[in-house]
Parts: sequence; C-alpha cells; structure tokens
Amino acid sequence: MAQTGIGGVQQYNYDIIKKFAIMTLVWGLLGMATGVYIASELAWPFLNFDIPQITFGRLRPVHTTLVIFGFGGSALFATSYYVVQRTCQTRLYSDWMATLTFWGWQSAVALGAVSYMFGYTQSREYAEFEWPIDLIILVTWVVYFTVYIMTVRRRSQPHIYVANWFYIAFILVIALLHIFNNLAVPVGLFSLKSYSLFSGVQDAMTEWWYGHNAVGFFLTAAFLGMMYYFVPKQAGRPVYSYRLSIVHFWSLAFLYMWVGAHHLHWTALPDWTSTLAATFSIMLLLPSWGGMINGIMTLSGAWDKLRTDPIMLFLITSLSFYGMSTFEGPLMSLKSVNALSHYTDWTIGHVHSGALGWVAMVSFGSFYHMVPRLYDTRVYSTRLIYLHFWLATFGIVLYITSMWVAGIVQGLMLRSFDDYGNLSYTFVESVAFLHKPYVWRALGGLFFLSGVAVMAFNLFMTIRRSRTEAAELETRIAVKMARA
Repeated sequence: MAQTGIGGVQQYNYDIIKKFAIMTLVWGLLGMATGVYIASELAWPFLNFDIPQITFGRLRPVHTTLVIFGFGGSALFATSYYVVQRTCQTRLYSDWMATLTFWGWQSAVALGAVSYMFGYTQSREYAEFEWPIDLIILVTWVVYFTVYIMTVRRRSQPHIYVANWFYIAFILVIALLHIFNNLAVPVGLFSLKSYSLFSGVQDAMTEWWYGHNAVGFFLTAAFLGMMYYFVPKQAGRPVYSYRLSIVHFWSLAFLYMWVGAHHLHWTALPDWTSTLAATFSIMLLLPSWGGMINGIMTLSGAWDKLRTDPIMLFLITSLSFYGMSTFEGPLMSLKSVNALSHYTDWTIGHVHSGALGWVAMVSFGSFYHMVPRLYDTRVYSTRLIYLHFWLATFGIVLYITSMWVAGIVQGLMLRSFDDYGNLSYTFVESVAFLHKPYVWRALGGLFFLSGVAVMAFNLFMTIRRSRTEAAELETRIAVKMARA
C-alpha cells in the first residue's frame, strides 16, 4: 500500500498518519473513561471524593477536551492527511511540518487536561484553555493549514475531490474561531491567568458564535470530509450525487455561521438576534439532510454490504445519527421547544447523539478501513468489529434515551404550576428524579467505552500481525538470497 517512489522514498507519508491514529485510540480510551467516571459521579455522588483534581467540576472539561480535541482532533489529522494524499496523489508538502502538528496538538491536549485538573481555566464553556496553550494551538493550526493547502496545490490531479473542500473549510474556520474567541489579556508574562476582551452579553454571544461553529465545522464539516471519502471507498461506489455534495458544502458553510445565538434564547441577548439564529437553524435542516441522503444513497447497488460488511454498518449508522441530530438541533432551536429543553439534560442527550452516534461512529468505520491499509494487512478480527458495533450502538441508545427522558421530565417538572400559581415541584425534587436516568446514562457510557476497548485491541493486533508478516517476509527473502 505504501508505494515507493524515486530514490526509495515512499510515495505517501503514512508514518505521521499512524502516529495520529494511535493517539486517537489513546485519547479516546482516556477521554471516554473519564466520561464514564463523571457520569458515575452524578449518579452516585459519593464518588466525588475529597480530592479536588478528580471532582466533577475539574474532570468535566478534561472529558470534553480529551474526546473532542484528543480523540476527534487526532482522528481528523489522521484521516485528513490520508485523504489529501490519496485524492491528490502526492506526498504531504513537508514531513517535518506534519510532525510539528503532531507534537503541537498532542502537547496542547495533554497540557490542557492537566491544567484543568489543577484549576487553571478561563471558566468559559468552549474556550477554557489558558493563553499559553492557546498559542500552542494557534501555531500548530497555522502549520496544519500550510501543510494541507500546499499539498493540495501540489496535486497531480486537476480536480479537487469534495472531501478536501470540507477539510479545508474546517481548518480555515477553526483558525478564525480560535483567534477571535480567545482574544485575552494575560495578567502577567509568567502567569497563566488572563481576562477575556469581551464581557457580559458580548462575551456570551462571542462564545456561542465559537461554540456552535465549532460544532458546525470541527464536529460536522470535518467529519463530513471523512464521510465523503470513506463511505464511497468502503462501498466501492462513487458518491451518489457530486452536484448535491457541492450544494451541501456551500449551504453548510453559509448557514452555520449564523446559528450560534439560538443557545441564548430568553437571555439579555436582543430578541431579533436569537430569532435570526433560530431561522437559520431551521434552514440548516435542508442541506444537512441532503448530505445524509447523499451518503446513504451512495450504497445504491451495494445494499448487500450491510449484511456482510461490519465497517459499512458503522458508516451508515453514523449517517443515520447525523440525520437525526440535525433534525433535533433545529427543533430545539425553536423558542417554544427551547423553553422546555434549555438548561436540561435533553441538551446533553442531543449533544451525545451527535458526538457518539455521528462523530465517533464515522471515525470508527473510517479507522477500520484505513488502519489495515496503512500497515498493508488485513484487520485482525471481523467478529470483533461486529462486537464493537453492537456494544457502541446499544450504549448510544441507552445514553440518549435516558437523557431524553431525564431532560423532558426535568423541563416539565420545572414548568409545572399548581392551582395557586406556585411551582408544583421543588428543584431538589427534580434532582431526585434524575438518579435513575443518570444510572442508565453511566451504563450506556460503559457499553460504549467497552466497544472502544475492543476496537483498540483489534487494531493493536492488526498492527502486530503486520509487523509479524513483514518480519516473515524479510526472513523468506534473506533465505532465498542465501540459497542464490
């Protein structure tokens, strides 16, 4: 698979992809194990031991950082470097710059997680890293953008495949978001503490402009780039409609930028601003479902693969969750629905149906396709892929249904009034109700984590097999040369 070019140099740089792929699994296991633990802390509060570093408030941002940036980010680096080389039929622009992105990204994730545990944070929902770590991310991202764009410029193909459009948009927009959302003034050169340039409602507006566009471009557009390459490759079919993929791209790129304020209904934000955001959120339903249909219909003429190919199960299931999440999101952006759902665990269920069902599942399917090709071997066990699929699917269903129940009942309890206009339930009663859903949520997370552990073992054995096969091949060659 790793063809050799002039002077014995490999045609593609697979080494950097292998490094990111391995760290994807490492961060995935650590981040999801942290998620299961903090879910257990909510279900059984005695697990909040008198150790500040492992209390819920400290570990919650550790969990989101490790799974979004550690697992998701490393998966995007790995697959984007793989896709851009394969579709452009050229080697990465610079090996040392690609290596710099690896060490820069891994150090930022690790430093961020450790700093959270020791209480260093900006205390903002989606921009919590302190300023030195922000600078590491900025440098890494500029280098990443340079490597990607210059590789596309060096392509031997005149056409830029659509997956690269989504990856480029993701890299460019995340750079824009990171710079403006993290504008801050450090307290001192040798202090980690800093203060944001924004305050009050402007701070909230900027934060959700960043937050929802991070969802739109980091967790959606980027993984759509993954989908547009790996679904057709695994199906052995061309994209159902290339024209639809271009419409999908430009519609998402335009509409997503406007929707962040729908997180701020019923706040000090001007009413017209949140109404505009809700309007664009509803409009997003059309391109999102267009992309989902485009991915699923790529299987036209190859539907039998769903019976015989477990990797295809991951990819198609991920598209189904993408469709469901992008229907639920616009629904929850409506003011009448948002009045019930906001500040409840329904939002947590919605986020995880996208994060686990769409982001993680498409990553799993892509890795099962990519890793054996990186090491020029077959996957160790197809049965373990099936086992992973069912553990993940069962875990997701348990998780999101428990959170739907928790959130909707929670919202109804807090909006219920008696005949005298008093609240029917106290806040403490709503918290007491949440115990059982929280137990089921923790159990669902445990199933999902078990699936990731199965995947890690399966891919570890795949890599081990490839090295054994390579050693055996070298031995046979040496024996033949000795006999000659």
